[in-house]
Amino acid sequence: MLQRQDLLGLIDVSKEEITEILDLAHEFKTRIKAGEKKMGYLTGKTATILFYENSTRTRTSFEQAAKYLGMTTINIEAGTSSVAKGETLVDTGKTLDAQKNDFIIMRHPMGGAPYLLAKTVQASVLNAGDGINEHPTQALLDMLTMRETFGSLQGLKVAILGDIKHSRVAKSNLFGLKTMGAEVRMFAPETLIPKGMDQLGATICSSREEALKDVDVVMGLRIQLERQKAGNFPSLGEYAANYGVNEEHLALAKPNAIVLHPGPVNRGVELTSAVIDHERSRIEDQVLSGVAVRMAALCLLDEARK
Repeated sequence: MLQRQDLLGLIDVSKEEITEILDLAHEFKTRIKAGEKKMGYLTGKTATILFYENSTRTRTSFEQAAKYLGMTTINIEAGTSSVAKGETLVDTGKTLDAQKNDFIIMRHPMGGAPYLLAKTVQASVLNAGDGINEHPTQALLDMLTMRETFGSLQGLKVAILGDIKHSRVAKSNLFGLKTMGAEVRMFAPETLIPKGMDQLGATICSSREEALKDVDVVMGLRIQLERQKAGNFPSLGEYAANYGVNEEHLALAKPNAIVLHPGPVNRGVELTSAVIDHERSRIEDQVLSGVAVRMAALCLLDEARK
């Protein structure tokens, strides 16, 4: 059983807890693939999906996960709620608590916002991405995809390339993968690697070749075009030439290495179309892993609340 009623990040989640989530997620994924879409484990429960930032994959997969489990879902977009009138996060949380929500699934541009909300409400809070801090369920679905491919995460070599500085996905993957015994390499322009990542356990590589040599997993991260005005690199073309991954670069990895990306992908920037659509790409499989992982998280957090 999880030792928590909220899932806010992977920085403090144990190996046993991660394993429990992945085990249940694998079971759910198998059942979904078999065509089973009504599993009423959480019938009568309510989840509010509270997003202060745009999202397609994460929002829809959380909603689908909740509905597969028989839950009632409520979608709130900050721009059309009382937040637009100046309501604080704490007051929003109190309102949702008064409505007897069981879960609040939140994405917020401010790092630490889910922690603040969790201190305020009785409902279980699931972090769907906070600023540039963490995105725990994305890392868990990545790990599920890896474990289903290789059987174990222990000893895997994972290369993460892209906008690491602004990536909550990179941080959650680093925390989770290190806990599970994997090696994490990172490569990006110096301007896109925050200080201290090596102290958190990442191996910072000085070349693309060093990062990709004999790895099991090649993970691309989206170059956040909206931040390009900050001058993190001269041009997208130069980034693609010096830091992107094409089929020749992919050949540096192990012959059975897989390709992952949290999406959306900038084709021809972090990964070429040939790599995105490669037979070893698991990008589409990650989407189904996401539904299963979020189902598992909801079920196990509900169990922990009892």
